[in-house]
Amino acid sequence: MSPTPRATLIAAATARLRRAGVEAPERDARWLARWASGLDGAAFSARLGDPAAADEAQRFEQAVRGREARIPTAQITGFRVFWDRRFRVTADVLDPRPETETLIAHALQGPPAARILDLGTGTGCLLLTLLAEWPEARGTGTDISPAALAVAAGNARDLGLAERADFVLADWCAGLPGRFDLAVSNPPYIAETELACLAPEVRLHEPRRALTPLADPGDGLEAYRRIAAGLPPLLAPGARVMLEIGPNQAAAVAGIVSGAGMTVTTVQPDFDGRDRVVIAIAA
Repeated sequence: MSPTPRATLIAAATARLRRAGVEAPERDARWLARWASGLDGAAFSARLGDPAAADEAQRFEQAVRGREARIPTAQITGFRVFWDRRFRVTADVLDPRPETETLIAHALQGPPAARILDLGTGTGCLLLTLLAEWPEARGTGTDISPAALAVAAGNARDLGLAERADFVLADWCAGLPGRFDLAVSNPPYIAETELACLAPEVRLHEPRRALTPLADPGDGLEAYRRIAAGLPPLLAPGARVMLEIGPNQAAAVAGIVSGAGMTVTTVQPDFDGRDRVVIAIAA
């Protein structure tokens, strides 16, 4: 049997993914085909009509089968690009979302921080992106998952940032030394009762503790309560605090943060216009 052109493989995979209920089947089929080919974007586009080598076609077929099972693309390929950098992704960490780049954008609008704290670091995408953008900064990332910390530490090594990043096993702020000039977090904020409504990619394949607070009282806000209660002693005067939130949580999270003695300055929307980041200043 003669090799099949890449464009033909993509068309067939698109139909399969559409039948499987994948939200953007053509986009995902094309992305997985490019990954399987090992080509960059321009070279891949120029060679869509070329036949796929046998090993490439096999990689692509395995990837499509995984996507049909609703495994996230980042877990299939092993990485996600965030703020133009590649971060390794496994089933032990939350897949970095484009809307989380909102936090980075607003952090970089302020002065460079000397010491950064990232609570619930996961892949380390927040901390490591800020360290890469601010060459003089140092930072600490915490997580309750040893497996997640291993992923973050690996990403730090891959990005050449290991000497400026420390990763600590911690339950939010517990046991950490101060003082930090910037604290960031994308904590779990989905109420347990809402988990069933999530897409299979999220509900079945991403770590539950990264989605909903371990001790969820039903509103998805427990992580913010824990963070707000523990942060003040760790912050330098005037330190910035930036928390990613769910689109309907701005007022509640702002109230929690204000109640802990920090001054909320703004709530910033993401690229879809949804409330995404609560920004506050320490006393």
